[in-house]
Amino acid sequence: MKSVAFTPDGRTLATSGFDRAVRLWDAGARRPLAVLDTGTHAAESVAFSPDGRTLAAGGSNGDVRLWDVASRRPKGALTGHSGNVYSAAFSPDGRLLATGGHDKTVRLWDVATRR
Repeated sequence: MKSVAFTPDGRTLATSGFDRAVRLWDAGARRPLAVLDTGTHAAESVAFSPDGRTLAAGGSNGDVRLWDVASRRPKGALTGHSGNVYSAAFSPDGRLLATGGHDKTVRLWDVATRR
């Protein structure tokens, strides 16, 4: 396992690992809900937005992928790190996402505009 995060209500757990997938789990029932394919790169970090509707996963390729948690569909990607994205955290209002990477940078993203 590389990273784990709970939704703010504690009902859903996201895990990332070496298998290039992010898994969503029903925390109460301790059963799998979905597997989100991260493509050809491993997910290094996961974080839920404060409302629990968006999941961010930082990849080993420097991208941060965003998913709609309810539909489990991709919402886009944030690109800019030149290496692994080891950490991700949303601001309390969910408008900003901070990411930290192997490239020794911290990036601050506007989630709505993806910049």
